[in-house]
Amino acid sequence: MTLALRVPEELSARVPAEQRGPGLDRDAVRLLVSRGTEVSHRAFAELPCLLRAGDLLVVNTSPTLAAAVDGRIGDARVVVHFSTRGDDGRWAVELREPDGRGTTRARAGGPAGTEVRLPGGVRLTLEEPLSARSGRLWWARAAGAPVTGLLREHGRPIRYSYTERDQPLSAYQTVFALPQPGGVGSAEMPSAARPFTARLVAELVSRGVQFAPITLHTGVASVEAHEPPYPERFAVPKASARLINAVKAGGGRVVAVGTTAVRAVESAAGADGAVRARAGWTDLVVTPERGVRVVDGLLTGLHEPEASHLLMLRAVAGRAAVDRSYEEALRGLYLWHEFGDAHLILPAEGRRPAPHAEHCFSNCR
Repeated sequence: MTLALRVPEELSARVPAEQRGPGLDRDAVRLLVSRGTEVSHRAFAELPCLLRAGDLLVVNTSPTLAAAVDGRIGDARVVVHFSTRGDDGRWAVELREPDGRGTTRARAGGPAGTEVRLPGGVRLTLEEPLSARSGRLWWARAAGAPVTGLLREHGRPIRYSYTERDQPLSAYQTVFALPQPGGVGSAEMPSAARPFTARLVAELVSRGVQFAPITLHTGVASVEAHEPPYPERFAVPKASARLINAVKAGGGRVVAVGTTAVRAVESAAGADGAVRARAGWTDLVVTPERGVRVVDGLLTGLHEPEASHLLMLRAVAGRAAVDRSYEEALRGLYLWHEFGDAHLILPAEGRRPAPHAEHCFSNCR
């Protein structure tokens, strides 16, 4: 699974695009475009010229939570990352040690019964590991006040040491984020959609590109071990399922915005490739062996060489295409991580674009 490459530290995006210079917006990032092993270099603002009327973008509406909260175990300071809320009211949490540059040092959880004191009189009790595979995440029960209120009053967005400084929660929200029942959301931003602006969405719609909203609440990533994703809550509404099926039947391309969107729609697809309205938990890991049934393309960020997400990229594009694109990303000094550049994977085409598409390319910024 691991790519034979190393991402230099200087290619980590340290601040959001709009903070890198005057007059910049979120879409001021670069866009690596892959069609099979053919790679081209674009700007994200050119996305409307790279898609065509009848294409469909599947977007995740999960909002990002202020999921990091300072606490104490005895006299020791800890940071609690609230990952996922379970059906029984418990939360899957991760404990980390503060280091002043984000919260990047993992701390072993447990033993069961460990109590964490949090602001506002909230006490969190660790009950059991989320999985026998890893002691990183624990199911924990909060007492004293609702966790959603705790996060709203005392939480901040999760950040890691490759970023330059803390950012407001608004920097971690995408243009597609919507309030969710019960105040739930994603522990970490569904970052593939971050470069979209309202202006860019309007331009896409004017060109005949459609949008299908889904929801998948992301948990806390494993930045050290690059573990596969744990079960996550998702929903594919009836209208989106119907639209995806109609686009497929009409010969349009279904392009997922982010690995979360892939995971959601593929979890809602039957063996026949038809998507049905579905909500619940998914533990699906998309691999080349499993393949994809719905998604024709993927718009995503650049992932670490050890990340399990690369299996999904290979399921969509093939290993040779992914390896080639990542070599080009390194050669072109693209930026990694949630504030970094983007990667658009489209199906390989054996013919030249239609004349209207060529005209569109010539007028892209």
